Amino acid sequence: MTGRLMLLDTASLYFRAYFGVPDSVKAPDGTPVNAVRGLLDFIDRLVKDHRPEHLVACMDADWRPQWRVDLIPTYKAHRVAEEHEGAPDAEEVPDTLAPQVPVIEEVLDAIGIARVGVVGYEADDVIGTFTARAKGPVDIVTGDRDLYQLVDDARGVRVLYPLKGVGTLQLTDEAVLREKYGVDGRGYADLALLRGDPSDGLPGVAGIGEKTAAKLLAEFGDLAGIMAAVDDPGAKLTPSQRRRLTEARPYVAVAPKVVRVADDVPLPDVGTVLPHAPRDPAALEKLAHRWGLGGSLQRLLATLAR
Repeated sequence: MTGRLMLLDTASLYFRAYFGVPDSVKAPDGTPVNAVRGLLDFIDRLVKDHRPEHLVACMDADWRPQWRVDLIPTYKAHRVAEEHEGAPDAEEVPDTLAPQVPVIEEVLDAIGIARVGVVGYEADDVIGTFTARAKGPVDIVTGDRDLYQLVDDARGVRVLYPLKGVGTLQLTDEAVLREKYGVDGRGYADLALLRGDPSDGLPGVAGIGEKTAAKLLAEFGDLAGIMAAVDDPGAKLTPSQRRRLTEARPYVAVAPKVVRVADDVPLPDVGTVLPHAPRDPAALEKLAHRWGLGGSLQRLLATLAR
């Protein structure tokens, strides 16, 4: 892949579509399809505005991988709806959204948009691995700030963060990160680790908020430099910071593997070039009729055909 690659954090986008499009948008049988049609509209706008040559809808084959839970048991624990022995736990998802996810998958497959999820990994990890392998510029579309850690101006990697739908996007490069957080992409994972993230069940280091974390990273370079400073009596740490970081050593030892997205996921061999025509027109026609996809699907197909 040498042309522009667009990677969709698909769940992040269909959640936004679900809450942004009225549930009065329904199939002929009355089933809500607001997430389905909203996602198709999102993809249409993204392709129109940014013209990627390659596009991958990255999926959560496992939204809460056991290897992350083993390291930090609180990881996403508050979002578990049902525990499953020997299989991924069920995530808490609105009742009328869950049935739309298989429809989204079928529609993307019939269109011919690459859809990739890998057992044991989150969509973030799939995105991280595609990004690491890309030879050209990469646009990551997500409402999840965790992926800011992949921003890299030298490689042309940026995050398109939706502020309102996908019509208004924050084009996040290193300048934006430095202005908002005082770090570049490489430093964002360390900032997030220190600050913590209640939405992901990551405790962070007690007493170290975002601004303090940014100052420590500016002073000592990275997480390893900060922890080395804890053992250096001459380092510029307050007694409170030194004590809290010392107490947090067990967390700091395991958190990097949890917070940093994987870049070595065994990706399947898939074609990522954007299709100009549907892969399976007959199946797509049936889906369009069954679910009443109407103008949302037609607009996307017209955009892809250009």
